[in-house]
Amino acid sequence: MKISKRLETIAKLIPSHSKVIDVGCDHALLDIYLSQEKECECIATDINQNALDQARYNILRSHVETITIVNTDGLEGIDVSDRDIIVISGMGTATIEHILEGKKLSNRMIIGTQTDFEDLRRYVISLGYYIQDEKYVEEKGKSYIIIDFVRGKREYQEEDYRFGPILKKNLAFLLKEEEKTINIIEKIPAGDIDLEAKQEFLKELENLKNRL
Repeated sequence: MKISKRLETIAKLIPSHSKVIDVGCDHALLDIYLSQEKECECIATDINQNALDQARYNILRSHVETITIVNTDGLEGIDVSDRDIIVISGMGTATIEHILEGKKLSNRMIIGTQTDFEDLRRYVISLGYYIQDEKYVEEKGKSYIIIDFVRGKREYQEEDYRFGPILKKNLAFLLKEEEKTINIIEKIPAGDIDLEAKQEFLKELENLKNRL
């Protein structure tokens, strides 16, 4: 089964025979792939009933019997065990924080977002997790960061929150961030309050590149 590069990157992080809770499953393509290729058992949740109708259709066409569909807001009403792997992808950080807040969570969560990466790292780490792995994915002109969180504790520096303890050693990621930041700086008027912050961010990127 063919899936997007982003979903394939998430799937590679998940061991065979895992139990996966896919929050915001959309059309359940990840769940179908995991069920077919890795013999996983999946709970696919989404708040959008139309998305779940398409997911149900895709599952029926794929003849997969190890996916349970649940129409709910995030993890509401889902019985989460420590051994589950929670997957959340395709949402903004504020929405992800809302989903996780006050919920029973598993020992491992794989979370992908396009925005506010620093805020996401700080929030999930504050819940008692550390970053086991990070992946940077470019697809159809968009950049994605996928973070593999595991319950436990590690000490982090400020640059680890800002750039990622693993991604800060990834030259492709640093170059892309540098390119994006330069493009933003070029559009900021002289004297704008955001200009100094972006220039400082650019210096940090340069320092990280020089350390590689």
